Amino acid sequence: MTWLNVNCPATPVLGPGRPKVHCEPSPSGSTWKRVKLQSSERLYSCSQAFKQDIDKSGYVSDFELQELFREASLHLPGYKVREIIETFVTGDTNKDEKISFSEFVAIYQELKSKEFSETFKKVLTRKDGIYSFGGTSGVSCEGTQHSYSDEEKVAFARWINKALGKDPDCHHLLPVNPNDESLFASLRDGIVLCKLINLSQPDTIDERVINTKKLTTFTMRENIVLAMNSASAIGCTVVSIDAHDLMAGKPHLVLGLLWQIIKVGLFADIEITRNEGLISLLLEGEELDHLVSLSPEELLLRWVNYHLINAGTETISNFSADVKDSRAYFHLLDQISPQDEDEFHMGIKINMAGLSERDLERRAELMLQEAAKIDCRQFVSPRDVTSGNSKLNLAFVANLFNMHPALQKAMINLEGEHIEVETREEKTFRNWMNSLGVSPRVNHLYRDLCDGLVILQLLEKVSVTVNWKIVNNPPYPQLGGNMKKLENCNLAVKLSRDEANFSLVGVGGENLNEGSRTHTLALVWQLMRRYSVLVLSNLGHGEKVVDQFILNWVNATLKEKRKNTQISSFKDKLISTSLPVIDLIDAIAPSMVKWDMVKTGEKGVLKNEEKLNNAKYAISLARKIGARVYALPDDLVEVKHKMVMTVFACLMGHDLKRSKR
Repeated sequence: MTWLNVNCPATPVLGPGRPKVHCEPSPSGSTWKRVKLQSSERLYSCSQAFKQDIDKSGYVSDFELQELFREASLHLPGYKVREIIETFVTGDTNKDEKISFSEFVAIYQELKSKEFSETFKKVLTRKDGIYSFGGTSGVSCEGTQHSYSDEEKVAFARWINKALGKDPDCHHLLPVNPNDESLFASLRDGIVLCKLINLSQPDTIDERVINTKKLTTFTMRENIVLAMNSASAIGCTVVSIDAHDLMAGKPHLVLGLLWQIIKVGLFADIEITRNEGLISLLLEGEELDHLVSLSPEELLLRWVNYHLINAGTETISNFSADVKDSRAYFHLLDQISPQDEDEFHMGIKINMAGLSERDLERRAELMLQEAAKIDCRQFVSPRDVTSGNSKLNLAFVANLFNMHPALQKAMINLEGEHIEVETREEKTFRNWMNSLGVSPRVNHLYRDLCDGLVILQLLEKVSVTVNWKIVNNPPYPQLGGNMKKLENCNLAVKLSRDEANFSLVGVGGENLNEGSRTHTLALVWQLMRRYSVLVLSNLGHGEKVVDQFILNWVNATLKEKRKNTQISSFKDKLISTSLPVIDLIDAIAPSMVKWDMVKTGEKGVLKNEEKLNNAKYAISLARKIGARVYALPDDLVEVKHKMVMTVFACLMGHDLKRSKR
């Protein structure tokens, strides 16, 4: 035990109800006290940190405190330091609002105490690269233990540095140091998040809407809200996260959202309609329909094995245990690396000598050096490979596919089979479902709904009670399995008719089970519509929320704020200019619209390019003020009345919720 003579404060430094620093009279009986420190290392940390006193005054000012904590190996986010400063000033015994060495030691000791750790739910342990800490999110149970992977933090930080390193709007944040907690702080102003979303799905956010100058807490929060609603629109699940969580840099929530955003981008081209070369992965006797139904993860595994078979080596069945020895990776790199030299590309020869290395971690490093030759050393470290980190290995392989798929157009006679390209409407529905966290994730709108489970989950999302005791869950038996799925579909249709009062003329459970496009869309649209107007029902309007009700509110709000635009219906051609939407946003969120960004055209006539420009701006503005809009800019330009209705419904719901606060 180490004792330190300090002038001990008479009151607890961090306020009433918090544990006091343990002080006892010194043996000499003087007014000095001695503070019990748990180890000499702590005292040394305090003294070395205090030597970093920036202005050399002998006291610590509020602006120095966070840096000194860092020097003492105590990493605290800025908001926690501000809390400490505010509480300290209240209990400061000499009222000088300065922190002396003794007071700094007392604060440090209290921060390190077990009681304080439990109160603030800070990081307590690290084991094998996994950090554990208590849950303090408003949407998580208090006391819940969460964890995050240090390896994921490092991988994502390096990916962000590579992807956004040259973006001038990110220069104040990048490069992120992958070896400390900088990643979590770098997302606080929302700019990096918005940029990453656009990297994964180009043009999701109109970057004119992002706040990049003279940032305040309010404008940073706007960026975070914009990012969260935009992430939702591309299929990320954000129902368990709020803006405060991201601004506070809660590690498990930050890494979870980052992984979803990065994965959307990595998987974007891993589908047959985007890369017909994937048809080469058809197995003998297999139908194209089955290949189309595979998830991106399954397609990636099949892609790796396709190249391993061509290399004459063993195939793999997963991205964890089967890749630990790096053998599959060496052979994969050898197959996909550009071999031919031309005026645009240099031939690249993969050195296979690393296969003879016995030390697996060293072998993994040699493999990654070969991956670097084709600019693909991303996401994994040697230890991630040898430990079988499935998430990071999946990301590594997806990046390899995107950079070097090495698939020739399939020389397969498909006998006139046609690959249905996913429509914009179908993609919107799919992203909406996934954003709500349905399980399993929907990769194909019709095939992934054929067992009724996703529909039943969506019914619960729109306040329909589902008796899960009578629902058939996978795995389904080989014999009679489809009958189990059909029973689920019949239940979904029955609840949709009887409880949700949906109009489903001619729609039966067998239609969902068979993946009928027309019938499935009829049900899914009504589910999404109900979800969009549910907030209006919850605010007291009940089932009276029909299109005319929303239309009347739009026109009344525009008239009240003396706007010139009015619409006759959700098919009104004026909507193609997006001006009614922009006017409505200005009416419910004054000063949000930058009018120099809005195109009005000559004599009110806009070109198609100007219409799209306005539509992108309008959709991003709607998300920025807090409306969770799933529609796309093209929906406004083309006046797709169903999607147009959801835009106005979401804006109405946002305004009514704001008014109720």
